[in-house]
Amino acid sequence: MWIIYAFISSIAAALVAVFAKLGLKEIDSTLATIVRSMIMALFLVATGFFLKKFEGFSLGSFSQKDWILIVAAGIAGAISWLFYFLALKSGPATATVAIDRLSIVFVVILAALFLGEAFGWKSALGALLMVLGALLIVLK
Repeated sequence: MWIIYAFISSIAAALVAVFAKLGLKEIDSTLATIVRSMIMALFLVATGFFLKKFEGFSLGSFSQKDWILIVAAGIAGAISWLFYFLALKSGPATATVAIDRLSIVFVVILAALFLGEAFGWKSALGALLMVLGALLIVLK
């Protein structure tokens, strides 16, 4: 099932790039990111209520370590979005997204270092091909 979820995520991410590129023509990229974040937050909270995810929830539901890691992930995501929209506003969508998706290469490396995930020749070759693919898209 995770593969279906991943494909839905990739299609939604592609739509973000197209809609954002069209919407960023006349507005500041940081302001657009802030508005997008607020819309996302409202949508996610409504979804959480609809799916009854808040039942039994309290601030103590997460450990201190959980909170630190979730806050760090939120800050990293916000930084990613700010710079993604800044790059998208001034650069071509395909090149911006190609470089942004190099995050996969960084995840492969960081997951091996911090999560103990396998990093064999297949992972290395896949990451190298992603870098080469991004270069081919960017360097027209």
